[in-house]
Amino acid sequence: MEFQKKTLEYISECLINSNETIAIAESVTSGMLQLAFSQMPNASMFYKGGMTSYTLNEKVRLLRVDKSEAEKCDCVSEKIAETMALNVAKLFESDWSIATTGYCTPGRNSDYNVYAYYSIAYKEEIILSKKLELHPKTQALNAQLYYTEFILGCFKSELNNLLILNN
Repeated sequence: MEFQKKTLEYISECLINSNETIAIAESVTSGMLQLAFSQMPNASMFYKGGMTSYTLNEKVRLLRVDKSEAEKCDCVSEKIAETMALNVAKLFESDWSIATTGYCTPGRNSDYNVYAYYSIAYKEEIILSKKLELHPKTQALNAQLYYTEFILGCFKSELNNLLILNN
């Protein structure tokens, strides 16, 4: 597994230059975003850590997701991803956070579709929250890799937008 080196270097440089930090909360990507951030140059200067919470109970207990909301949607919704992003930032006291939840294999709970929600938060505010849909025949690992690469690209764009605004 190799992530786009230029993207990783750009994210690293931006976070170091802005003296900002990030934390990650994952479900569907199951640690792949955390792996990507750990591969960035000088990661310990900005990457505070992350967690993978796969079950409803762990999302409720660790990330303060509303239990009744989570039960209604099998822990997979834009609102769940946003709550995960906001609360992992609080937990790690980070400026930025990214959260993912979704399905990498089709099943009854996903209406036999493959999709994920991701949210990016900055300074206690959601700045991007979207749904990513893939072909139902996408292999699980390929879905997770695609989600991770796509979300890293989106995060890079958000960092770039913030740099433009601040200059």
